[in-house]
Amino acid sequence: MDDRDVMDLADLAEARYESVISVDARRSGEYDDIDKPRMRERIYRIVETAFAHAKVARDAVHMEDRGDGVLLSVAARIPASRLLGLWTVELHENLRYENRALRVPLGLRIGVHVGPVRHDARGISGRAVDLACRLADSATARELLDAEGADLVLVASDSLYEDVVRGGGKFIEPERYTSARLTLKEGETTAWFHLPGRAATTPAAGPTATPPRTPAPAPAPAPAPAPAEGSGRTYSAGRDISVIEGGTFRDLRIGGGEK
Repeated sequence: MDDRDVMDLADLAEARYESVISVDARRSGEYDDIDKPRMRERIYRIVETAFAHAKVARDAVHMEDRGDGVLLSVAARIPASRLLGLWTVELHENLRYENRALRVPLGLRIGVHVGPVRHDARGISGRAVDLACRLADSATARELLDAEGADLVLVASDSLYEDVVRGGGKFIEPERYTSARLTLKEGETTAWFHLPGRAATTPAAGPTATPPRTPAPAPAPAPAPAPAEGSGRTYSAGRDISVIEGGTFRDLRIGGGEK
């Protein structure tokens, strides 16, 4: 083994601090063998066009196919604020454009985290990668996408929210994020959910407060007349969320852990 081989092995073993993005398609198992390749082609077109419009060079992005989605890591030279800001805006606009011609709209769940990433000949690995994938695949993200009839939900890790989102910036509006506690395989964590193009309010703690580990119980509602048919009815989408029919994302109340 010469010196070059030793250096190559060292590069493989050394973790790089990068942004990790997991992109998953909604209900991918419902696509048949004819439609699934078309779905995959749309996802790549949406993602790659967003990178181009956000001026993220192709050589700054590592991309792995996941069958019903794509796993990405973006070099540290690309600010995370650009990914959460301009790239997310472009991604949503591209998705809306693709969905105009579809009878069943494509829905995407995006998990985002920043942390150490290890590269080898087969791809990327590390706890940062695991967390991004868990966020995108969480029951809360799935239920929120369906309950709100949205086409895109972005889920940011707690550290990413604190370090980047909280301070705001171009195309980044922290008041449009809401938090929830998730129970993942690795333990409990706080995640921040954002539906691009939708208004949202955070839980009672407020957009700048540290999200509570145990949500306070909601006060008992005051007696009210029976609502008119088709409005004001509340129904549950699972342990994580409940939605007021006819409402918007600001009516969302999140609590509990992931199923």
